[in-house]
Amino acid sequence: MSAFTRRSFINTSTAVGLSAVSYTRVAQAAANGRQPVVGFIGCGGRSKNLRRGFNGVTRVAWACDPDEDRAGDLQRETGAKQTTGDLRRVLDDKSVDAIVVATPDHWHAPAAIMACEAGKHVYVEKPCSHNFREGQLLVEAARRNRVVVQHGTQSRNNPLVVGAIEMLLEGTIGDVMMAKAWNVQRRKNIGSAKPSTPPSGVDYDTWVGPAEYLPFQSNRFHYDWHWWHNFGTGDIGNDGAHEIDIARWGLGMSGLPSSASAMGGKFYFDDDQQFPDTANCIFQWPSDGAVGRRKQLMFEMRIWSKNYPHNCDTGVEFYGTKGMLFVSKRGKLELWDDANKRIEISKDQFSNQSLGLPRNHQIDFLQAIAENRKPKADIAIGHDSVALIHLANISVRTGQSLQIDPASESITNDQVANGLLKRKYRDGGHWGVPDGV
Repeated sequence: MSAFTRRSFINTSTAVGLSAVSYTRVAQAAANGRQPVVGFIGCGGRSKNLRRGFNGVTRVAWACDPDEDRAGDLQRETGAKQTTGDLRRVLDDKSVDAIVVATPDHWHAPAAIMACEAGKHVYVEKPCSHNFREGQLLVEAARRNRVVVQHGTQSRNNPLVVGAIEMLLEGTIGDVMMAKAWNVQRRKNIGSAKPSTPPSGVDYDTWVGPAEYLPFQSNRFHYDWHWWHNFGTGDIGNDGAHEIDIARWGLGMSGLPSSASAMGGKFYFDDDQQFPDTANCIFQWPSDGAVGRRKQLMFEMRIWSKNYPHNCDTGVEFYGTKGMLFVSKRGKLELWDDANKRIEISKDQFSNQSLGLPRNHQIDFLQAIAENRKPKADIAIGHDSVALIHLANISVRTGQSLQIDPASESITNDQVANGLLKRKYRDGGHWGVPDGV
């Protein structure tokens, strides 16, 4: 692992210290009333929500996607001047201030790192990396080039979630010792398929990019790529990314845990999916080892069920020495005291205005650029949360409980598991493979 580690970045000041060129260009644009210019890399389903968040406050210059139909759809909706399947054309455009990365997972870090090196600010969808090493390199690239990188865990700007975290910090339930998060929903069966010819208008070679090359197959392409090791991170890395981030935030933990253990598998879907449809994951931080200072995070995933805790498909329970708090991005907040008595609280006290939050996560990103500061979901924060996803997936794949050295950022008890902190890239190389992998 690189000696230039995540820990050195966490200890930096709140200000990002943007490069003179990138900061001055955006600041001057704001002063002159010019909207920041953005390029979308990845124009599929997730980009539809993101473009709404940027609507009216940015000018879209590029719609980039190896699927011509998807690039054309984004161009028509946003008025983007140009389309392309090659993200390098976007990065070469000096008029572009910021990049929105909404690709499949295997392109998240490579595209974001290249954008940082080109001096562009980056909004990168969750999870920010396909593997742990890529996350390290992305944090390094952001700091080295002094650009803003916002991670797409938008609960960091959700007023109800932010308000709940403030309650925890104020000691409402005492010392927070444990968090339990979940993602419960019924996904679809992706069936079984065989390699075939890519659809017309799709540059499949570019879509695969730096990943190991696999021939086109209909059930590992649009959206279904989530469930394949080569391209995705499963639903632990997909929807679970949000709840794991909230849980770690509320526990007040940064950096790697000292142990991670996950059990799971395919209990329900008899199809081609490679990731588990059922998993229970546990992470522990020893702190200084003293009783009362240890922390535990649990995450449960069932993507074949409609029986939800609190009648809510996603959420987090926080357990403290004086009670329990439950919060969900679905708009639920509940509180119990130490005697397990329900305490009535008003959600109305938490609003964007009262908490000093922007109207959405994308606006926070743009304000962070203009104000020369870190965004609420700065990439170092995103990397810490996504690291837990990678550890959980590694534990399930190897069947091993992992012992971790947070200082060296390595798995110490299993060589195979430690090797999975990285990935194998395309034979023969590819221009998208990050340096240092």
